[in-house]
Amino acid sequence: MALVVQKFGGTSVADPDRVREVADHVARCRRRGDEVVVVVSAMGKETDELLHLAGLVSRTRPGRELDMLITAGERKAAALLCMALHDLGVPADSFTGSQAGFITDANHTNAKILEVRPDRVRVAVEEGRVPVVGGSQGVSPERDVTFLGRNGSDVTAVALASALAAEVCELYTDVPGVFTADPRIVPSARRMSRIRFDELLEMCASGCPKPTMRAVEFARTHRVALHVRSSFTWEPGTWVSEEDPTMEQAIITGVVGDASEAKVTISGVPDQPGIAAQLFRRLADLGVNVDMIVQNVSDHGITDISFTLPHDDLDRTMAAATDMAGGIGATGVSSDHDIGRVSLVGAGMKSNPGVAATVFETLAAHDVNIEMISTSAIRISCVIAERDLERATVALHTAFGLDDG
Repeated sequence: MALVVQKFGGTSVADPDRVREVADHVARCRRRGDEVVVVVSAMGKETDELLHLAGLVSRTRPGRELDMLITAGERKAAALLCMALHDLGVPADSFTGSQAGFITDANHTNAKILEVRPDRVRVAVEEGRVPVVGGSQGVSPERDVTFLGRNGSDVTAVALASALAAEVCELYTDVPGVFTADPRIVPSARRMSRIRFDELLEMCASGCPKPTMRAVEFARTHRVALHVRSSFTWEPGTWVSEEDPTMEQAIITGVVGDASEAKVTISGVPDQPGIAAQLFRRLADLGVNVDMIVQNVSDHGITDISFTLPHDDLDRTMAAATDMAGGIGATGVSSDHDIGRVSLVGAGMKSNPGVAATVFETLAAHDVNIEMISTSAIRISCVIAERDLERATVALHTAFGLDDG
C-alpha cells in the first residue's frame, strides 16, 4: 500500500462532470490499495472571475480581503469533490489550507510556506478517509488567511507529499506530461517519460508553464518524486527524478519558446563601480523580476545595459529607470515589447562541444537575428524578434534530432 498525493488543476475540476471523473479516478486508486491525499485548485477560471469581481467593487483591493476571496474557489472545489466521493462510497473530508496545517508568512497574494503540520490530514488517512485539501492557501502567524499565488496548488501538493513522506506526488493537468517543445507550436514534439530535476527547472525558468518552477524547486529540495500526468487520459506521464547514472544523457532535452518578456536598454551608462548595483537594487525593491542581463563592452568609459523582464513589470520599470537615468549619468532609456526568447536545455551539453555553434548556425540559416545570449551549464537562451520565435523553435527542435519518430 502506497501513500500518494494527487493534485488536480482547474481544468481537471472545471465542471460537475470533471469533478465526478476525478472522484471516480480517486476511487479506483483506493480499490487498487493506495492511500490517497488530494489537492484541488479552483474550478476552471473561477480565480480569474473572483479577481474580476473584486475589481468591480474595489479600487484598492486590500491584500487580506483579496486572499479571503480568492481562496474560496479552492474550498468550493474541495467540498464538491468530497461530495462526489461520498456518492461512490469513499469516505472523504475537505480541509482548508489552515486546517491542513499550512503556516505561511504574511505576504498576502503571494505567501511563502513556513511550515506544514498535517496532523489532521494524517489522522484522516489513518482512519481510512480521503483528505481533500484546498490548494494554494494557508494561514499566517497572525491567523489571517493567505494565498500562495498563481499555480500555488502545485506547491501545496508537493509540500504535503514531503510532510507526509508520500511515495509520489502526482500533478494532474490538461497535458499528458512534459514535452520536448510546446506541441501547439511544434507538432513533432515528444512526451518525455523521464526528466531530471535540473533540466525541468531550467525549462520552467525559460518559459515552460507546467509544472510550476516553484513546485519543482520544492520537490528537488525535499526529494519528492513527481509524476506529471493528464486527468483527461489518465495515461502514465513524465516522471521527474534526481540524476540517474542509468539514464542516457541526451545532448538536448527540450526547446522552449517564451514571448512573455520585454527588453529594456539603458544607454550611455558610465562604466563605474556601483552603477549597476544602484539600478538593480531599485528594481529589486520594486519587486521586478529581472531575467537576462547584458552589458556591452565599455567605449571611452560609457556602456549600455540591456535586460529582460516580464511584460507586466515593464511600465513601472520604465518609470524607475527613466527617473534614475539622470542621477546615474545615463543618456537614455528605451524598451522593446516585441521580443521572444528561445532556450535549449539538456544535461548532455555539459560534455558535448559544438552545441552553441549548432544553435547559431541553425538560427542564421533561418534568417533569425540574435539580440542577446545567456547560458548556464545546461541551457542556452537567445533573445530574438517575437515574429521569429515559432520558426526558430521548430528549426532548433529539428536540428537537435528531437522530432517524433
